[in-house]
Formats: sequence, structure tokens, C-alpha cells
Amino acid sequence: MEQTTPLIEQLRALWEEALSQGQLLLLPSRLWQIGILVLCILLAWGLKAWLGPKIHNWMRTLEGRPKWQLRWLINLHKRIGLIFFTIIVWVAAWTMSEVTPFMSRRFLLELVGSISLAILLVGLAAPLVKNAFLRRIVTWFLWIYITLHFLGVIDAVSDFLDDIALSMGEINISLLTILQALISIGVLFAIARIVTQSASVAIKSNDEISPSMQVLAVKAIQVLLFGAAFFLGLKVVGVDLTGLAVLSGAIGVGLGFGLQKVVSNLVSGVIILLDKSIKPGDVISIGETFGWINALGARYVSITTRDGREYLVPNEDLITGQVVNWSHSNDFVRLDIHFGTSYKDDPHLVRKLAIEAAQGCDRVLSTKPPVCHITGFGDSSVDYVLRFWILDPTGGLTNIRGNVFLALWDTFHADDISIPFPQREVRHLNSATEKM
Repeated sequence: MEQTTPLIEQLRALWEEALSQGQLLLLPSRLWQIGILVLCILLAWGLKAWLGPKIHNWMRTLEGRPKWQLRWLINLHKRIGLIFFTIIVWVAAWTMSEVTPFMSRRFLLELVGSISLAILLVGLAAPLVKNAFLRRIVTWFLWIYITLHFLGVIDAVSDFLDDIALSMGEINISLLTILQALISIGVLFAIARIVTQSASVAIKSNDEISPSMQVLAVKAIQVLLFGAAFFLGLKVVGVDLTGLAVLSGAIGVGLGFGLQKVVSNLVSGVIILLDKSIKPGDVISIGETFGWINALGARYVSITTRDGREYLVPNEDLITGQVVNWSHSNDFVRLDIHFGTSYKDDPHLVRKLAIEAAQGCDRVLSTKPPVCHITGFGDSSVDYVLRFWILDPTGGLTNIRGNVFLALWDTFHADDISIPFPQREVRHLNSATEKM
């Protein structure tokens, strides 16, 4: 009850302050300014309805512009009504200052103009916070803070929010502290994101750094900057990090037992990046999945297959399982094709024709010439293996095998080389033969 009474008194004081400010709006000079504000709103709405579609159509004609320019133009177009209103209000305030020297005759216009300008600047800067939820929270808090600041009640509201607190031993967390922490962390996160993006572009443009080390460096910078932004935001608002460190240690022990797989995948991801066994762009086979590495994540590896499917393989599977990396040390890949011809065909000619057929395919390397060997004498055919090399496994393996098979078919058909199929002879014994 003792805690509730001061809060009620502060609420009553805020309400009385609001009533007193409301009574001032009934003064003749304030009523004139309210009427001017209404006209400013109507004029801004009319300009938005007239110029808004024209500006939108002009924006649709822009081609070849950088994405950041288009994003800023879209952001400006969304707030075009507020832009017109802010300009008109300040023009009206300047006009009133030229007409009359009394500050009270333009006080309300300048107040609304200052609030609208601040809200406009916050809205234009909001896209710097990429997370939609966090951006919405930070934006609304800044708008409310700006409004209360210009109305002159920020101290009273701050005292009221500071009295709404939760005490746990020596730790006292108030609603004001939470709001300040959210705003500080949001601003620091936005700065950290900008620095991270700039560093990521610089690292990825450096050809001397391997792709795996580029990913590792970018993720290390992200963890460092965002972690520092979080703890620095708490420190700025006066949160004692000593108790938080003890609490986080206890939580970490519990999570270590409950999230063993997650931790294993995280550690496996770091190992993959350090030993450079797999990097973005590599062509790998794991189980029945064949494709190329699209991205290396903290928990999984993204593999894109030839049919457009994207598989998210846990990092632990790549460490503990057998993985075929077709482009680990180099991009050379040897493919084998097995076929058979009839016993009546000259094997020397068959080998020669098979090599020529493979050499006629586009992706088959001429620097590593194809070879053809006899592998055995089968029941119905002489068996061969045709081996050839390619340099672009990302282009697919099945399609190049199909092209070589098709080239073999055309070559054998042109030179009367037959490809036999298994044949069986079945004899039917009639009843007369059985009696004999």
C-alpha cells in the first residue's frame, strides 16, 4: 500500500498537468493556431493525394539504380504526407513570426513542427535497424520520448516509470531502466550491424582470404560486435553485470546438458571453417544428396542440388559421416562409363571409337584424354570401361554422362558396332519326346 500511494499521487499530478495544458488550448491565440494546424493537415493531405501517385510512377521508371537508393526513395515516399505537413507547419510558423513578435502566437505551431520533424527523422533512420520487431519497438519508444520531451513532461514521466521497479536483493530493475536498455541496445545493434556489413564486404572482396576463413571471420566479427553491443547497452543504463555473469554461468551449465546437439553442431561448424575441408562453392556428396555448398551456417550447411532443392545438413553429420568433396583440392573429376559390345566387333576399333566419341563432348577435358579399357568377357558381351575427366562438377554429373552415352550410341550406330543384350534359349520338350 505504501508503494501504491506515491504512484497514485504521481498519476494524479500528471492528470492535473494535462488538464492545465488542455485549458491553455482554449485561449483565443491557441485556437487560431489549432485552426492553422487543421488547414496544414488538409493541405498536406491534398498534396499527398496529388503528388504521391506521380512520384510513385516516377520511381517505377528508375532502372539500374543501387538498391540502397531505391530503399531510401521508398522510405521517403511512405512518409511523403508527413514531409509535406512538416514543411507547411514550419512555413506557417515562420509567417506568424513575421506577422507578430509575440511568441505565444506561434508557440503551438513551432511545438507541433518540432515534434513532426523529430518523428520524421526517426522514421527515416529506422531502416538502419534491420530486425523488424526491434525496429518497431525502438521507433515507437523514440517517438513517445520525443513527444514527451517537447511537451515538457519527460521528467515527471521518468520519475513515474522509475518508481515501478522490481527489487531482488541488491538488484533494482525499474520500468525506466528496461526502456532505456531496449533503446540503447537497439541503437548499438544498429551501429554494430552497419559495421559488420562494411567489414563483411571488405573481407569477402579480399581474394587472399579463403572462402572458409571469410565466413569464419565474418561470423566472429558478428558475435563480437553484437555481444559487445548487448553488454555495453546494459552497462550504459547502469545494470550490474556481476550478478548477470553468475546467472549466465548457471544457465550455461543447464543449457550445456540440454542442448548437446546444438553445441555439437556449433563446434563442428567452427572445425569445418578452420580445417577448410568444406567451403562455399564446393561440390559434395553426402549419402544420397549431391550438390554444391551454398552457405555455411553456425548450425548447418546449406546444400543446393541440381533440381533446385536446398538441404540443410547439420554440421555434425559432415564431421562424423563420410563426405565426398568433388572439388576439395582441385576441380578435376574423373567419371567412368561401363558398356559392352558384341563378340563379333573388333575390340581395338571399339576402344578407338569410344575415345573419339568422348572427346567430341564439350565438357570432356582434352588435357586429360579419355581412356577405354576392356574389363572382362561377359556372357553376352565384351565389357569395357570409358574414363574421362571434367573440370566443372557444378555443371552436373548425370548430364555429362548422358551426353557421352549419346555420343557412344551415335558413333557405334555409324560404324555398325552392336550393343548386345542378354539372350536365353528356351527349348520345349513335347510329350512324344518325353516318351522316347
